Amino acid sequence: MIVKKRHTLLWAFIVLLAIVGCQKPFSNRAKDISVFRFSENGAPISMDPVQGSSQYANLMNTSIFDTLYEYKYLKKPYELKPLLASAMPEVSEDGILYTIPIEKGVHFTDDPCFPDGVGRELTAEDFVYSIKRMFDPKNQPQGAWLWQGRIKGLDEWKEAGSDYEQPVEGLRAKDRYTIEVELTQPYPQLVYTFAMGYSGVVPREAVEYYGKEFGIKPVGSGPYQLVKFSTKKAVLKRNPKFREQIFDLEYEGYVPEEHDWANVKLLQGKTMPIMENVEVYFMRESMTRWNSLNKGNEIQLGTIPIELTHMVAESLKPLVLKPEYAKKFNGMNLPDFGLVYFLFNMDDPKIGYHPDPEQNHRNFLLRKAIRAGYDWNQRNRRFYNNVGDIFPGIIPRGLDAFDETLPMDSVTADYEQAKAYLKEGGWTAENLPVLDYHSGTGVIYVQFFEQFRGWMEKIGYPREKIKLNLHATFGDFSKAMKNKECMVWGMGWGLDYPDSENVLQLFYGPNKSPGSNASNYDNPEFNELFRKAKVMQPGPERTELYKKMNKMIIEDVPVLTGLTRNSPYIWHKNVVFHHSRNPHASLLKYAYVFDESELEKLEQESAGEE
Repeated sequence: MIVKKRHTLLWAFIVLLAIVGCQKPFSNRAKDISVFRFSENGAPISMDPVQGSSQYANLMNTSIFDTLYEYKYLKKPYELKPLLASAMPEVSEDGILYTIPIEKGVHFTDDPCFPDGVGRELTAEDFVYSIKRMFDPKNQPQGAWLWQGRIKGLDEWKEAGSDYEQPVEGLRAKDRYTIEVELTQPYPQLVYTFAMGYSGVVPREAVEYYGKEFGIKPVGSGPYQLVKFSTKKAVLKRNPKFREQIFDLEYEGYVPEEHDWANVKLLQGKTMPIMENVEVYFMRESMTRWNSLNKGNEIQLGTIPIELTHMVAESLKPLVLKPEYAKKFNGMNLPDFGLVYFLFNMDDPKIGYHPDPEQNHRNFLLRKAIRAGYDWNQRNRRFYNNVGDIFPGIIPRGLDAFDETLPMDSVTADYEQAKAYLKEGGWTAENLPVLDYHSGTGVIYVQFFEQFRGWMEKIGYPREKIKLNLHATFGDFSKAMKNKECMVWGMGWGLDYPDSENVLQLFYGPNKSPGSNASNYDNPEFNELFRKAKVMQPGPERTELYKKMNKMIIEDVPVLTGLTRNSPYIWHKNVVFHHSRNPHASLLKYAYVFDESELEKLEQESAGEE
């Protein structure tokens, strides 16, 4: 028996050598310019557009599915352009009827769900079907709030049983290549929503063929198709049926002094998507991503871990790499298109609304005390390289209603003031409620919690009354939020579109959990102002309403805000990357790994022109 085991092991070893010998050596990957290797710090739960509620899902969805519109790659401020649509919409004078033509000859990728496995042409009816799915409760959709109460007859279609054979009055295919959307009232942000991953167009055949597995076996008409997926890695390949799209620098918002250093001129005239293959690695820990980036033959783009910032960078504002790293990488600080903040569950009577007015006021003072103990400056120094932008309120810099005049006291730690609020509310170490702090797993999330607990101890909160509740996955965390099971927790919000309405809707009463209003804030005055502002076209009057709502959120304290992160991104010298950080930009479509000889040729041509 021992001899047989030895023979078995010997043959297994020989087979293993043969397998390894047939594979491309891992070290040769550094010279392989046919693959773009990118990393995210989390994996999508599903790639079904109706479930696309995270930046991880949006990265994949905007690569696999077509949306009617997308953002110009380099343009600031953000500007939409047609994608599946063949033109910007025609809008009636009253702002109610949108008529949108779509491209002819667009086909879904070949897949067994279609007769003979051949993907058919995408039509206006596919868009109608895809939006209907967002109002079918069986799909547990995450993005219905975008169109709820806004498209004529869509909510009624849901109430009547979500029968796909029945029409929706305000959502129709006028003909094979024309979509009509009729609204209940003006919705100036509508076209932005048609650039979001939620509005990705899916074929009914694939949804019915794969059922619940559609989220991991997506079929679309976008630039890439999914080859392989796991919680650690996704592999994409260029969609051979993707229509011709040629990159035009001027059209995309090219400004030489802003973009030349990143070699974006190499994209001129390239057919989208540029890369034949893309690999997306889901790496939760920043040091894991850093080690992979530095090997030279794994991921080609990443961020500098906070622990190594001063080892890698000469300065952070602006980002200047030390010489040894500048030889290997390009880099820049990229502000998030959004913010991070800390929420209270206002439907939890221990911290939020309470039917007893006296206790309700005591809870209000407790939230103010916690806010006065929350040290955004220390959070910025410890976790965001001290280059984050701290601001009061929920509207970040760059949006129309950002208010430079707001005082900074709501984002400045004052422990003595925090203690005064607790005393005013009659709170003592004995009667303070247990703070049930919810979070995802990972070292950084535990560090966030420990920092928070340290702050709370400084204002007099007993250590044993601050409890950490970890969730194994982001999906579990999201589910707990939507079920109103979280008491206090930190969040990040990537804006869906460049309009202050998108952050203010996070506190609109009708959007309460399981909708986007995770704090369950429900102020009648705020709700009325929001209803008034949401139908208004951009202008000074609307901006003033936005600012007024922003001040109400600061006063009522359903949330602690806020900070916009600035992340130090670096990437290999032979990669073209200049990303806007808009979570709905089709990042992977524009990625380009090039041969250095191409850059040399471009530089020689530029020198000749000079």
